Amino acid sequence: MAAWSDTLLSRIDDAGLNASAPPQQLWIDGWLVRFSPGKAKRARCIHAVAAGRLPVDERLALCAAVFRDAGLPLFVRITPFSQPSGLDGLLAARGMHRIDDTRVMVSTAGPVDAEPLPPGYAMERLALAAFAEQVGALRGSTAAQRTAHAERLNQSPVPYEGWVLRRREDGRVAACGQIATEAELVGLYDVFTDPAQRGQGLARLLCTNLLAMARARGASVAYLQVDAGNAAARAVYRRLGFADAYAYHYRSPEPDAH
Repeated sequence: MAAWSDTLLSRIDDAGLNASAPPQQLWIDGWLVRFSPGKAKRARCIHAVAAGRLPVDERLALCAAVFRDAGLPLFVRITPFSQPSGLDGLLAARGMHRIDDTRVMVSTAGPVDAEPLPPGYAMERLALAAFAEQVGALRGSTAAQRTAHAERLNQSPVPYEGWVLRRREDGRVAACGQIATEAELVGLYDVFTDPAQRGQGLARLLCTNLLAMARARGASVAYLQVDAGNAAARAVYRRLGFADAYAYHYRSPEPDAH
């Protein structure tokens, strides 16, 4: 892991929380409980933000009722900042399974130059609902998940911009991605390439131009979240100047929950 201050990394984690805020959330004794029906786990899990006063088992029982009523599986997101201290071990001792190893990658590189697009491609900004529909179609998300994604983006406390790289000849979207900006922090989200268009460097090109756009407006720290096992994506991000900053994962009572 690269070395950045705990203060900066904590701010980045807060920015990620702000950028993934759904309307379906509440606080339970210092834990932020989110229960969106969308695809992103960050919007449908427990974020253990503060130590609280209740015993962990009592808090878990209160949270479990929320997820049960929402018809969703229970997940607890575990980060270096989770509270109370030692929560991961407490949940493991209660038989909760570890899933979805994720890396937060950060770049504090200087200004990024935009790159020209290859012939036959154009960058296009989409309305947020249209972007949610487009990335959902590429990912194979359900209609309910796409609707929840659009709702979350439209009500986000952090401004999003959704962009696609479109082929001129047939109008097909080759790649998509979003930026969410908060003060000097910019997050890359929903970066996805059409499987039929992979291997051409299109995701790297799109991300380069999104970062150039954000940094021209004053963003100086970029961050993203990526599956630890996604070697291809992580290689792309390293070439863009990103490095691993910290890791997080989830705990769930069910080993195969999604």
